[in-house]
Amino acid sequence: MTTSYTVPEGSRRERADKVLAAAFPEHSRAAFQRALEAGLVKADGKVIAQADDVRAGQVIEFSFPEVKPAELKAVDIPLEVVFEDKHLIVLNKPSGMVVHPGVGTGEDTMVHALLAHCEGELSGVGGVERPGIVHRLDKETTGLLVVAKNDAAHRALADQFASRSLQKEYVTLVSGVPKDPSGTINRAISRHPVHRHRMTVGEGGRPSRTDWEVVETFAGQAAYLRCRIHTGRTHQIRVHLKSIGHPVLGDETYGWKPNAALPVPPRVMLHAEHLVFAHPVSAKVLDLRAPLPKDFKLMLAGLRKL
Repeated sequence: MTTSYTVPEGSRRERADKVLAAAFPEHSRAAFQRALEAGLVKADGKVIAQADDVRAGQVIEFSFPEVKPAELKAVDIPLEVVFEDKHLIVLNKPSGMVVHPGVGTGEDTMVHALLAHCEGELSGVGGVERPGIVHRLDKETTGLLVVAKNDAAHRALADQFASRSLQKEYVTLVSGVPKDPSGTINRAISRHPVHRHRMTVGEGGRPSRTDWEVVETFAGQAAYLRCRIHTGRTHQIRVHLKSIGHPVLGDETYGWKPNAALPVPPRVMLHAEHLVFAHPVSAKVLDLRAPLPKDFKLMLAGLRKL
């Protein structure tokens, strides 16, 4: 079904997904972004791209791509459940597990495991390959991951991520010791112009903010940091910490280099430890934590011996 909307007079120029999400709060901004990606949004009769702005007086027509049920195989893979009810599930993701299927992945992703655990009861908003997935963590990153079991919960959770009303805290181990005990990194992030699998900081990117504080230091060689992110850009913490000269231990993609004085990190040492958000149905505040994984604890123990 196609819906029409005229941008009110006096409105300023803004991205179409933002304008439409404000006008139709029953749909998430992510849903409008998918519609734009699918070429299903027109302004004055012409298809527009995700990055295009719309202005006052323009007639916007949109529809949503068809949501298909997941056709992936359910695989019985153990999951560590932190919280679960009929609307959502929060997991403690292990290192090495990919969240959703893609090129080169097998039948061992988080989605395959969720299809078995939830017996197919996952939101279809994410499409065939991403049922229930509201946000993601990198393959080597451990910690809290939120998954929606129905479309209403998915939209409400996606809105919280888009509006930055959640509290998201990570812990990480980095090369070197920052000269200050805490700080804020406000640097835009965009796709690297040459290495397309990487991100970079600089002009023209999307606004991004990371607050950090030093928890512990190790002989002037490394530091244990807590980071709170106010935006959810791809590789945000990794890119931001590289930009201030303190790459995450084990993160060769973003500048880490082996140091003979330090224990060898088994992976990118980043853990999504703490998440606070409103339940999408009851609005009750959920304050959840994921304990440090064994490899992170072992790395800390090795650093403390320096």
